[in-house]
Amino acid sequence: MNIRKATKTDYNKVWEIFSKVIETGDTYVFNPNTPKSDLKKHWFADYMKTYVIEENGEILGTYIIKPNQIDLGSHIANCSYMVNPNSQGKGIGKKLCEHSLKIARENKFEGIQFNIVVSTNKGAVELWRKYGFEIIGTTPKGFKHSELGLVDTYIMYKDLNK
Repeated sequence: MNIRKATKTDYNKVWEIFSKVIETGDTYVFNPNTPKSDLKKHWFADYMKTYVIEENGEILGTYIIKPNQIDLGSHIANCSYMVNPNSQGKGIGKKLCEHSLKIARENKFEGIQFNIVVSTNKGAVELWRKYGFEIIGTTPKGFKHSELGLVDTYIMYKDLNK
């Protein structure tokens, strides 16, 4: 498996993953009916870096890294990760997380903050904890889960200097 910066030629493959992940309405805040034209602002905006992981020419997952805030808050990164549902369980999320930690350090970020991790997304919460992220806050009923209704969300953080 190879992780590399995404290019414009990856746009359609990334859209396939993005649309499959959000259609379930259980892990991301994006409306399940988000149009393809919105992918640019959500995953390919100028202020973020987009990466893909591929194997044998097939894109299996993607992530973005960007400053969590502007100006005086730009020393903390924010990342989002998506794995093709057909490729889950192969360690792709782990590889993307490891790569993003490396990229964040190379770009002199002091930490990474996830602003909204859905509490019922147990796999993600466990993975982030395994890599040293801590839950630093909870937003009660912060997410409209497609099946469970209102569920809590977590703010998770990792200090990159530890």
